[in-house]
Order: sequence, then structure tokens, then C-alpha cells
Amino acid sequence: MDLDVFVMAHRAEWDRLEALLRRKRRLTGAEADELVTLYQRTTTHLSLLLSSAPDPALTGRLTSLVARARSTVTGARKASWRDAARFFTTAFPAAVYRLRHWWMPTAILSVVVAALIGWWIATHPEVQSAIGAPQDLRDMTRPGGKYETYYSSHPAASFAAQVWTNNAQATALCLVLGAFAGLPVLWILFENMLNLGVGLGLMTSAGRLDTFLGLILPHGLLELTAVFVAAGIGLRLGWTLIDPGPRSRRTALAEEGRTALGVAVGLAAVLFVAGTIEGFVTPSGLPTWARIGTGIAAELAFLLYVYVLGGRAVRAGETGDVATADRTALLPTAA
Repeated sequence: MDLDVFVMAHRAEWDRLEALLRRKRRLTGAEADELVTLYQRTTTHLSLLLSSAPDPALTGRLTSLVARARSTVTGARKASWRDAARFFTTAFPAAVYRLRHWWMPTAILSVVVAALIGWWIATHPEVQSAIGAPQDLRDMTRPGGKYETYYSSHPAASFAAQVWTNNAQATALCLVLGAFAGLPVLWILFENMLNLGVGLGLMTSAGRLDTFLGLILPHGLLELTAVFVAAGIGLRLGWTLIDPGPRSRRTALAEEGRTALGVAVGLAAVLFVAGTIEGFVTPSGLPTWARIGTGIAAELAFLLYVYVLGGRAVRAGETGDVATADRTALLPTAA
């Protein structure tokens, strides 16, 4: 391509497009049609220039023109309550359902790891001694000890907000750090299971397993499920970096990354429910069966939500990615 000839042939069209974009008044119908036509032609010119004779200055000008023209042609789209409704009834449950083959095995293996850690601590006094002094361990596990008073040590509302914030940060890290081949996700997940296993082992060794389960299950079922979903989807994002499948690596990472960020928003809402239960139900005076029943009900509600709404959406072709209209458009070509 002769760049000088190319510029001379099309400069008038680019100048006209720029003039239309600078108009302060409302465009007439004919001018609007002309703007769309020039937008398509300039986009084609940019594509040809990038593939044949890239020139930084000219490419920069045409890229700016195309972006401004696209914004004018398509208009600025504002989020609405309909978008929020679509996200929580379709996109979020679909993403969680579609990726269930990643987070469900993650959940099972994590629980097994936590149980093994708990068994190891409960059956090995020397391990308990390495964790803390005998008196400190008794202060933690005795009736009215630190394990029990932890959930009522602060006002319920502030405690629930603090728990929600901490858990939301942990799940967001799992999702975002998945792009680093999933390794940071495994470490975050192991830390969570280690904390759970230590509490399980110490309370079991003190003969207070029932008390521990009564404290952890009301909020822990839903809270840990959210962590497992985040970890599983984070690992899926990391695997996409290794094996993008039939898509290009860039396209695959973009699609799965958008899905992961959407899931992070949805899980923040799920963790808000779990934090509310932890702040108000776990330390309450309700019978143990009622507190655990609340946790089981919340967990079942979430699973039904994912499998009913999410399954229906996936069968209809939903993937959990943002709506097509909100994705980065491919460069159009003139007819």
C-alpha cells in the first residue's frame, strides 16, 4: 500500500467525519446517515492500515475517530433495574451453574483436607502443643471460651459488616488471582481450610465437637460455598490461560475474566446473607437445631437458585458473560 496515495484518497472523508462529530447542534437525518456511512468506511480504512502499512500518527487519529463515531452512533447506554434483574436471575446463576464442574470438586476436596487436618490435630497431642500452650488452648475451647465469645464480641451489625467485607475480599482475590495460573487461589483456599481444620481439631479434642458445629454451620455452609465457587472459578480462569480451547487466548481470557468479575459481584450479595446470619443468628439464643436449620435453609436456597435458574439459563444458551450489547464490538466493515 502506498500510504501517501491512501491518505490523499480518503482524507476528505476523515475530515468530514471529524466535522460531523464536532457539530454542537443535532444532526439532520441526512447528516446522521452520512455519519454512519463515514464511520463504517473509516473503520475499514483503519483495518486496512493496521494490516498493511501501520503508521503510528495516522493509526492514532483514525482510532480516535472510530471510537468517537461509535459512541455517537450507538449512544451511551445507562444501566437500569432491568440489567440488575437480568444479572441476578440469569447471568450470575448461569455462570455458577456452567462452572459447577470446577467448584464442586474444589468444595469436596477442600472439605476433605479440612477434615484430615482436624483429625490430625485432634488425635496428636504434640500437634496441639505446637499450636499453643495448654492453658491458652483451654481458654479457647472451654465453655464460654474464645471460640464461643468470638461471635458475640462485637455488636451484631458491625460484626456482620466486618465479616462480609473480609469474606468478599477473599472471594474477589480468588477470582482475580486465578489469572496467575491459579496458584494464589490454591494458597488462599488452603489457608481457609487450615483455619477450619484447626478449630475442628481443637474443639474435637476438648470433646466439644457439637458446640463447634453449632457455631460454624449456621453461616459456614453458605459462606464456604461462596469461597468454593470463587476458588473453582478462579482455577478455571487460570486453566484458560494454559488451555484456551478453540478460542484465542486473548478472547478466552476476556470472556472468562468478565464472567469471573460478574461472579464476584454476585458472591458479594451471597456473602452479605452469610454475614448477616453470622452476625445475628450464630451468636443468638436460638436452639442449636434452629441455628443450624437456618444455615441449611440458606444453603439449599442458594443451590436451588443456581440449579433451577442457572440450569434453565444455560440450557437457553446463557454463559454468564455480559450481554452482547455491552461487549467490546468487533470492527465493522462497510457493506
